[in-house]
Amino acid sequence: MAVMAVAADRPVDPTFLYRRVPKVAPKTSDLTTENCGYRPLFGAGDAQASAPKGIARYGVIEVDAGGSCASVTYAKEEQIYFILEGQGSLRYGGESTTVKPDDFMYLAPGSTHSLSNSSGGPLRVVMMGYHVPAGSGASGKLQISNASQAEKKVLPGHPASTKYLLLMGAKDSKRDLIAAGQVLTSLFIMEFDAGGTNHPHHHIKEEEVYLLLEGHGEMAAGGGMSGIEGRHAATPGDAYFIRLNATVGFYADAGLGEKKARILAVRSLYAGMKK
Repeated sequence: MAVMAVAADRPVDPTFLYRRVPKVAPKTSDLTTENCGYRPLFGAGDAQASAPKGIARYGVIEVDAGGSCASVTYAKEEQIYFILEGQGSLRYGGESTTVKPDDFMYLAPGSTHSLSNSSGGPLRVVMMGYHVPAGSGASGKLQISNASQAEKKVLPGHPASTKYLLLMGAKDSKRDLIAAGQVLTSLFIMEFDAGGTNHPHHHIKEEEVYLLLEGHGEMAAGGGMSGIEGRHAATPGDAYFIRLNATVGFYADAGLGEKKARILAVRSLYAGMKK
């Protein structure tokens, strides 16, 4: 009976996690100040922080007009920032760089960095962090680019209704604008025509996060009654963490017309996996 009780109390690991950005309350973090907040979606700061394994943290930084965040340094974490809204400055390694919407950058383990807002409205930034061994990367020159510099491509084996902007990959990547990741394997934007899709699929070594930026449709996450996919209505601000070997995909609404649906997606190695 005691064995049965222990088994019944053991939590079941989720195949996916869902968060709606506006509904996630800011929580105190390393970079928090009176005018800089952080909404933790996955990893550190989230109630189910142990579900992701390679992901250290994933959330949205919000800096008020004229505000700034505390400087942070993570010896065991590589980080990627993606600018959603506003303009400001990133201080990295003692130098300041102007940042604007659709900029993305690689922040090496051991680097010291901070954000400040120089615009009249909020500065909103997606913060993505991944566990790496201590000493696995030294701070170096900032690697930064903008999504507008990426060519929109139809990838082999994928429908023509979806275009991919390949932003950042692993250190050995030959296809991305920036090749830098140790645990991160791919940061990209998917742009869907009305009724378009990236067919539901899974990754045997990687975790993945989808953040819907524009448009609406249905997110495929986990298994539904078919045992293959569950479909969930999705609107901008919806974020999904997908465990390795779990179904992920997206169906853009057929009623988008000339508009597009856009998803910021990022894949990373599950803890202990090798590329």
